[in-house]
Amino acid sequence: MTFAFNLETIIIFLAAIGAFMSILAIGMTFTQKDQLASRMKSVAARREELQRQQKEKLQQRTARFQPKAHVGAMKAMLEKLNLQNLIASKALKTKLAQAGWRNPSAAVTFAFARIVTPILLMIVVLILVSGVKKFDFTLPVKMMVMAGTAVIGFYLPTLLVGNTIQTRQKTLMRAFPDALDLLVICVEAGLSLEAAFGRVADEIAESSPALTEELGLTTAELAFLGDRRQAFDNLAERTGLPAMKSLSTALIQSEKYGTPVSLALRVLSQENRDARMSAAERKAGALPAQLTVPMIVFFLPVLFIVIIGPAVIQSIRQFQG
Repeated sequence: MTFAFNLETIIIFLAAIGAFMSILAIGMTFTQKDQLASRMKSVAARREELQRQQKEKLQQRTARFQPKAHVGAMKAMLEKLNLQNLIASKALKTKLAQAGWRNPSAAVTFAFARIVTPILLMIVVLILVSGVKKFDFTLPVKMMVMAGTAVIGFYLPTLLVGNTIQTRQKTLMRAFPDALDLLVICVEAGLSLEAAFGRVADEIAESSPALTEELGLTTAELAFLGDRRQAFDNLAERTGLPAMKSLSTALIQSEKYGTPVSLALRVLSQENRDARMSAAERKAGALPAQLTVPMIVFFLPVLFIVIIGPAVIQSIRQFQG
């Protein structure tokens, strides 16, 4: 059987090849779409799994802070005194969160303490003034002492919260530069931002539990919040630190404008390292001035005694002799 390669056969052969290639291209398009859908489905499943894990961690973490019976009694008393606005104050909740007290009963306990502490201190001072004979004051003096005690008791919880905030912020700032360097390494290694936050939180768990808690909460919020920028803003608001605000701003701008996260974090890490060095240099520069008073009070008298003492003793001996 012979096959004639005439013009009609060549046209039919090329048409068949074209049809086959068209069908193949269409089929490959559907196959690629199926693969893309499969990958997107796996990513969505992984995200749902991360959300479930983070929610379980949050439930375990907040299970310890369930309101108890005495909290309900304090809340009922505050409601009778029409102090619901104080409990619902956002500024108060922010301060308590910066102090590390973010359980629901923290605001109730703080408001109740501001009411009860002045009364308790006034009772104690009244017992001391009335029961001890050494404190035999006149009535106006007793009233002034009672009023001063009430003022101290009213502001004492606020001072306690402020002191706790300062102590916690110092702890966070002490561990923040190392945590930021670890975050840069994790992001540049290819980890996502959520995974990088989680990994850094695991690495610094022993050295800084406070910063670990903040990064863990941020990881959870990134997993189940719809707006990632809200999670970064919450991190800056919970800590109240300028360094955390800078980190939040850098991450938000990176999300908004599409700049590389690793580059933004590396620039921020370098700036933070320079600021840390500048603070150390300022402390070193202020050290001579701070040592002036101790040297005058403690060192110079001893030095004068050592230098002048033998001459004085010799003079006394010659005078006696």
